[in-house]
Amino acid sequence: MRTRVIARKTHKWLGLLVGLQVVIWSLTGLYMTAIHLDIIHGDHLIREAHPKPADVSQLRDPVAVAANYGGEGARLTWVRNRPAYIVTTPTGEKVVDAVSGRPVAPANEAEIRSNAESTYTGNKAIASVALITEIPGEIRGRTPPLWRVEFDHWNKPTLYFLPTTGELVTRRHELWRIFDFFWMLHVMGYEDRDNVNNPLIRVFTWGALLVVLSGAWLLLYSFHRKKKAARA
Repeated sequence: MRTRVIARKTHKWLGLLVGLQVVIWSLTGLYMTAIHLDIIHGDHLIREAHPKPADVSQLRDPVAVAANYGGEGARLTWVRNRPAYIVTTPTGEKVVDAVSGRPVAPANEAEIRSNAESTYTGNKAIASVALITEIPGEIRGRTPPLWRVEFDHWNKPTLYFLPTTGELVTRRHELWRIFDFFWMLHVMGYEDRDNVNNPLIRVFTWGALLVVLSGAWLLLYSFHRKKKAARA
């Protein structure tokens, strides 16, 4: 009798406590599985970039260029349709023309607008362009400053570009933002959404398991009691 009472109370009170989170897990999980991950990633929002060939005979030695600017390394990219080196230095990245070896000026707003329009696959106009120095939560972990370009669409497609080269960093949109919010609720990562093994979710997961086990015990007890009553 005592065990049955403990199981019933455990099932009732844990069910009340954990039940809401179980509903949240179900609803958020439904959204995250119903919307294809490629859509969430925003692959449909941007045109695929095709690498351009470069005449290596015209390029300066990247090791010499990096050393000249006190860099630790260099990578080749394209800036304004010209090959350029991104030199990594202790104070940040520097953009150097790969042919002349001269520094390349940062991209201005007009160039960022042009990059955004040529990158975006939609036909909506640009709603806003801003050089941001404070990183919003939707691109947490990125290093400022960045150019933020938002298009006039119900889904609010937003592209982020490097000010040094004008390269696309990442993209965001409303369906992604909803996914990110639901992900926070799903993993209960209210401070750090990247930690899927935080103490809170572990407590509620064990609580949900206890609800199931206590419910299963009560169900078995109910069948056993019915059998005894039938035999009587």
